[in-house]
This record gives sequence, C-alpha cells and structure tokens, in this order.
Amino acid sequence: MNKTPSDGADLASEIVQSVGKEHGVDVVLCPPFTALESVARAIEGSAVKLGAQNMHPEASGAYTGEVSAGMLRSLFCTHVILGHSERRTYFGEDDAFINRKVLAALKSELRPILCVGETLAERERGRTLDVVKRHVTLGLKGVPADAAGDVVIAYEPVWAIGTGKVATTGQAQEVHAFIRGLLGGQFGEGAQRIRILYGGSMKPANAPELLEEPDIDGGLIGGASLESVSFLALVDAAARAKA
Repeated sequence: MNKTPSDGADLASEIVQSVGKEHGVDVVLCPPFTALESVARAIEGSAVKLGAQNMHPEASGAYTGEVSAGMLRSLFCTHVILGHSERRTYFGEDDAFINRKVLAALKSELRPILCVGETLAERERGRTLDVVKRHVTLGLKGVPADAAGDVVIAYEPVWAIGTGKVATTGQAQEVHAFIRGLLGGQFGEGAQRIRILYGGSMKPANAPELLEEPDIDGGLIGGASLESVSFLALVDAAARAKA
C-alpha cells in the first residue's frame, strides 16, 4: 500500500528508461489498484509488464471493494499476486479461497504469482516443508498440466520479512528445491517451465548470491521496489546471474 497514481507512474517511468527494452530479465510491476492505469500508461510500448497485488475469484457481483480478473485484464495486466503472506495473515485468506483465485486468473489469461511460505512459529516447530507443501498443493489444485507454464511461485519465509532475521542462501535454496520437486510430482516435465521467485527481503546486497542458486529464478521484491535505484540494482543482479 504505497505510491499514489502519479508517484507510481514516475517510478515506472524511471524503471522503463533503464530496462524498457528486452534484455533477458522479465520485469513485472505490481502497483496498488489505484495506480494500475497510470502505471500502464507509463510502461506502454516497453518490455515491462503490469501486474496487480490481488483479485477476487468471482467475475462480478456484490463484493464491494473487490476487483475481478476481467477488470485487471481491461487495464492490460498480465500477472496477479495471489496468496501473499499479508493477505493470509491480515485478511484470513485460506488455501481453498486462494486456489479459487488461481483458477480464475488462469481462466482469464492472467499469470498467477502464488505466494507460499511459513511463519516463524511454524519454522521453529520444524514445519516449514509441511506448510510449503500445503500451500503449493492446495493452491494449485485443479490446475491442468498444460497451464503449468503460466504459473509463478513465490517463496516467502514470512519470518525473514521485516523482522531483522535473515534467511541464509542455503535455507532459501533448500525450500526452492523442495518446491521444484513438488511441482515435478504434479506437473511432470512441465514443472521446469514454472519460475520460483524468492520473496524473503531480497536486496541489492544479497541478490547476487541468492540468484546464483539453481532453483531461485528471480525475486518478488517488496521494500526495495519503492525506489528505482535499488530495484534496478536487483534487475542488474538477475541479468548477471542468469547470463
């Protein structure tokens, strides 16, 4: 919940100036609903894509305050973040509801960025892999194998976001590899087309090491995306790692 429409457009314009052409890294900007239209105009004609931070699974109806997949598509969104840890924590979204969103997004030709990950209490109880398995398998329930390539997974170790605690590169890679295995069991060879992003406070200082790992395909960027300098440094880190 950051940036007015004009602030968002300014930030997007700065990003487009540096990475607006194809250069090997996919860049998706996900502003608040109120800034989607202004950001869409700012990135028009560039290689930068537009995503939303959430959506409702129904196409329309009496859901005051909600936004549908069709509304997002009308603004030229290609991606939508679903099941973010803050949606789960603050708004009580469960796996079944998030799964409805994933299926609705795919039906409307939106690429869902499904967020999964454990809290500090769950990690300390040794339940990390159990929680991640539940989030992945229930969140992707009913997704056909031929749609696997349209899915993106973002691993968020909730305990390492804004807490001062830091997940090691090894911890991050361990869970990403586990997720890759789960996807392989569900989608077979199609799992290799699914990108798995790291969402545990990726910053310019830790991005190069994280992005060198074989199962970390990119980042779901929070605070470091609010300034173009730090965000573009992450894009550069991804370009070097995947070159």
